[in-house]
Amino acid sequence: MIKKICFFILLSGLMACEDKLELTDPNNTGDAIALSNDKNVKTTLNGAYDALSAGALFGGNTLRNSELLAAGEDVVFSGTFNDVADIYRKQIIALNADAAALWTSGYRVINIANNVLSALSVVNEADRDQVEGEALFLRGIVLFELVKFFAQPYSAGNTNTNLGVPIMLVEDRNSTALVPRRTVQEVYDQIISDLTTAEGKLPEGPRPGKATKEAAAAFLSRVYLQMGNYAEARDAANRVIQSGIYSLLNNYASCFNGGTTPEDIFDIPVSTVDGVNNMHTFYASTSNGGRGDVEIQSAHLLKYEAGDERLALFYIDTGTGETRTGKWVNQFGNVKIVRLAEMYLTRAECNFRLSTNVGADPLDDVNEIRDRVGLASLTGPLTLSDILRERELELAHEGHRLHDVKRLMQDVIEGAIIYPFNDPRMVFPIPQREINVNPNLVQNNGY
Repeated sequence: MIKKICFFILLSGLMACEDKLELTDPNNTGDAIALSNDKNVKTTLNGAYDALSAGALFGGNTLRNSELLAAGEDVVFSGTFNDVADIYRKQIIALNADAAALWTSGYRVINIANNVLSALSVVNEADRDQVEGEALFLRGIVLFELVKFFAQPYSAGNTNTNLGVPIMLVEDRNSTALVPRRTVQEVYDQIISDLTTAEGKLPEGPRPGKATKEAAAAFLSRVYLQMGNYAEARDAANRVIQSGIYSLLNNYASCFNGGTTPEDIFDIPVSTVDGVNNMHTFYASTSNGGRGDVEIQSAHLLKYEAGDERLALFYIDTGTGETRTGKWVNQFGNVKIVRLAEMYLTRAECNFRLSTNVGADPLDDVNEIRDRVGLASLTGPLTLSDILRERELELAHEGHRLHDVKRLMQDVIEGAIIYPFNDPRMVFPIPQREINVNPNLVQNNGY
């Protein structure tokens, strides 16, 4: 009898344990829990920012790859990472790991943003617009990076037939559907829609590392500039400047290698415990903790005027004798994505092209940039070449080179080789593993 009683007690205990073991896995909770309340949705939104800061995206690689793919004779990549070297040499293959990482990381951010947008109804009403604006901002700026690298530029024309990238919206979140590429025009229309709505819902800055009304306007100015829509690009840049929230630093060197400054409209925070700065990894000398993979050539240095403080920021690597840029010498310096100086130069260029003076005369805007680096003010007559030269030098080695080359329809010249702005080799291939999974994805020409 005692044995029977013990048996039933043991059996009951095992059944009770079995019930407890059926608890939901916290790492695989699904939307029902992960997006069930205000706190969880905001935590998910923070996850989107974290994904944006990955090395493959704004943790540095999008900036680095823009500079290397359109390097011309200004810089040399001497590193040993084959996939990066192939980007520099314009010998990219569909199996390039860096291209694949950009695609995967980009769509991860977009998917997280879409998850947030799907759950706005549970967000506290007072915060709902801001949360929506942040998610749209993140989706818009990542989609912009993807279309710039994986599609022919807007300036190549045929925007209604040239293929862009897939557009993943809320209804596509967590989907395994075989979504095809949309046209370049459709992608740009979606980006503008996302960023325009975001600008209307976001709070004013500064908010280091977070989306703001001014950051959305700044990215809109980039988008419109890439499209050659100079009126909208001018007005968006002007909104940022006229906000009065941001200001140029007195010392050019102080813009870099530290935390968020009054000049930073959007940046990626990096600290000893979080974040990555791959621009430092590849551009800094070994004595500064980097790899010393990017060498600045005399062809670039000769573009600066004597006395230009931007020229003084370059330094000689004592280990190799090569010249490096001093913009990326601190491993824990924030990755600068948009600085106010860019807005002045965009407004100047657009006003000049349109013969307008919205916000300021183009000459005054250019001289704002020149005065800050110790150069004499230009007295006129101002030329478009003056403005573009100032833009090239002010924003050098910050990730603008490829996109400016393409929108300006310039050739990239490397010795005897000339790469037109719309050369297929200046566009990333759709990653082969994506095509293997989704046969609806059409590969780019040349791959």
